[in-house]
Amino acid sequence: MLPALYVSKTGLAAQDINLTTISNNLANVSTTGFKRDRAEFQDLLYQIKRQPGAQSTQDSELPSGLQLGTGVRIVGTQKNFSAGSLQTTDQPLDLAVNGRGFFQIMQPDGTVAYSRDGTFHLNSNGQIVTANGYALEPAIVVPAQAQTFTVGQDGTVSVTLAGANATSQVIGNLQTADFVNPSGLQSVGSNLFLETASSGAPQVGTPGLNGFGTTQQNTLEASNVSTVEEMVNMITTQRAYEMNSKVISTADQMLQYVTQNL
Repeated sequence: MLPALYVSKTGLAAQDINLTTISNNLANVSTTGFKRDRAEFQDLLYQIKRQPGAQSTQDSELPSGLQLGTGVRIVGTQKNFSAGSLQTTDQPLDLAVNGRGFFQIMQPDGTVAYSRDGTFHLNSNGQIVTANGYALEPAIVVPAQAQTFTVGQDGTVSVTLAGANATSQVIGNLQTADFVNPSGLQSVGSNLFLETASSGAPQVGTPGLNGFGTTQQNTLEASNVSTVEEMVNMITTQRAYEMNSKVISTADQMLQYVTQNL
């Protein structure tokens, strides 16, 4: 009975973490470029009371043995990098990567972070930055006299300057980064990811070439969270939590019976 209490306790703890993961997905259902997480479960060590395959007699062996599990734990969260739906906007600085790749963002400490959030703005110097003021890498500065701002599918950034001879002028080229294992990236908040040993080194390239996704202007990538799927997962988690709670209640009643009657 006591082992059952501890096993159920691990189940409650694991389902609590699972519910936290689900709630974070639902909380970010409207976050641009957000990628949903999935909790991964793993059973704990087993107590081998009778070894499977052990000799029961000289000429026979145990077909299965007796193995008692000690519970469950969450070993990690898997980031799902499937593409979210692309939504058209009226903002020329709204960009999306249609396919593989991340925007490169220069952080204040000089390190490069990576993001699928293409909600960009201009700072006081005309440089393209994120909502937090972090510069897009490579740096692109839009002239103050620019009349139009255009980003091609290959990342070419051009503007039309004011004047009698208004012609298109290229002011920079966007480059995106990709990883062998995007799920190994470290989430740091603010829609940013950092490179880790698990993700591998970033592969920087031109959008639309060598497997990189194209850049889409006046477009934002929505979160890839499915509210229906998350609601189903939440109901499943709730039922699992209730069943583990019921096991604890049953084990407690059995212990109470033993103490009162023996």
